[in-house]
Amino acid sequence: MKRMIKNIVPAAALTLLFGMTSCTKDLDVTPLDPNMSTEVSAEGLFNKCYATIAMAGNGGANGDCDIDGIDGGTSGYIRQMWNANELPTDEAINGWGDDGIEQSCFNTYDESHPMLNGYFARLTTSITYCNQYLSVAPDYNATMTAEVRFLRCLHYYLLMDAFGRVPFSETLGDPVIYSRKEIFDWLITELTENVEPNLSEAKPKKSSDSGYGRVDKAAAWILLSRLYLNAKVYTGEEKWGEAANWAKKVMDSSYKLNTTSVGGWSAYQMLFMGDNGETDAAYEAIFPILQDGLRTTSWGTTQFLCAGSFDSDMHANPNDADATNGLSGQVWGGNRTRPQLIQKFFPNLNAPQVPCYEMTVAAGDDRAIFDGVGREINNMDRATFKNGYAVAKFVNFKTDGSSGHDATFMDADFFLFRKAEAYLTYAEATARQNGGTATAEGVQAINTVRNRAHAVARSGYSLNDILDEWAREFYFEGRRRTDLIRFDKFGGSTVDYIWQWKGGTFSGRNFDAYRNIYAIPASQLPTYNNEQNPGY
Repeated sequence: MKRMIKNIVPAAALTLLFGMTSCTKDLDVTPLDPNMSTEVSAEGLFNKCYATIAMAGNGGANGDCDIDGIDGGTSGYIRQMWNANELPTDEAINGWGDDGIEQSCFNTYDESHPMLNGYFARLTTSITYCNQYLSVAPDYNATMTAEVRFLRCLHYYLLMDAFGRVPFSETLGDPVIYSRKEIFDWLITELTENVEPNLSEAKPKKSSDSGYGRVDKAAAWILLSRLYLNAKVYTGEEKWGEAANWAKKVMDSSYKLNTTSVGGWSAYQMLFMGDNGETDAAYEAIFPILQDGLRTTSWGTTQFLCAGSFDSDMHANPNDADATNGLSGQVWGGNRTRPQLIQKFFPNLNAPQVPCYEMTVAAGDDRAIFDGVGREINNMDRATFKNGYAVAKFVNFKTDGSSGHDATFMDADFFLFRKAEAYLTYAEATARQNGGTATAEGVQAINTVRNRAHAVARSGYSLNDILDEWAREFYFEGRRRTDLIRFDKFGGSTVDYIWQWKGGTFSGRNFDAYRNIYAIPASQLPTYNNEQNPGY
């Protein structure tokens, strides 16, 4: 049974509890008026701070949307995070004709990009919800306040990672523009002094446990480890030791990798299934974004990750050759792999044309959840879904073989943070301190992750090996752009890594380093005194 956001406040009730408009006109985000005469519920505001990540608006998939100027499905938090961090990389390509998709896939985005405009608006609106709670109910409950402050940190982190300079405010007043270093420093102080000490103790939970879906100390630890891992990008100063230390706290916590397979599904696949909150897979989820086909619905989040990656010819259930993805008719045929992702599992690009449950066997790695039936490895035509192997990672099947609560919408929660990240962060950070070669402890950390996937353990890892391991473990989870930038493999004239359609040509070409940061959306430029990011 799903708890916390799904049970405390059903989606339809949020409108009554939140009693105010949350839409933004033409994606121009303005803080809610603190003098507005309205009755609010502290718990309603609290739930809205979480719900904005899971749903487009108060009414679920087919209700109102918090962001004007872009449809509710497209404006979803996880969907936009995914688009921003996967489509411009070596992992994903999309064949839809929606405005902005080709520019993302070809690294030609600019200040008029509609989806990045929506991503900016979603993040800044989510910050406003947090500031509203902190202005109305900061003393209501110390733990709840710490959680809201954490969520605000998460939004500011993603905003800074994508757009560099950030419109910053801790109140409902007018924001000031912070540099990347300024927001980085604020995030570290906020997380260590005001958030982490006041969060509940780190404890893994299933959906039947109280507090499932709410963050605890482990969420602060893993966000701190991610910030420090990318500190050189954000501030110019290396912080590898701090990254390793915070990651080690997560490794030593009671959260654990899921290692037990059930019903013919691998332990890795169980992280992305319709009952991932009910099985031991939940114990790996440090911050699950809750979805429920009846109560918490969205055209983004795992609905987008599943339906957007399937067509009707795919069959992902190892126990039912006729079943597709656990949804009825939700096969949108959009996102699929670039060959460079397949190459992480098949170095010679000799991946067979078989269903996903046979592909993992051929790869010798449970994480190679790709469908190759009737498909070409190369992306000869961006618009052709079968040009590129498909990803069957996210499904709505449960481990007993049944489908979810509803034929249309997903039950699978999205694990925004999971423990496996800590192992790879620790291995990378200590390798960078060790001249670019994994330490003995780092090798053990990587092999712990590989062993779960039944991949062959190795005796050593270079930094390039570790970058490949990030792809194998976390492909299609919305973080690849950040990893490539940290490894100097994304934008820049001297970058030594090319993928198909990088820079807009089939064979791939480098693009300018200024594209490592997105353009400030045109509608937001007045907040920045009309000062655009360099290069745009």
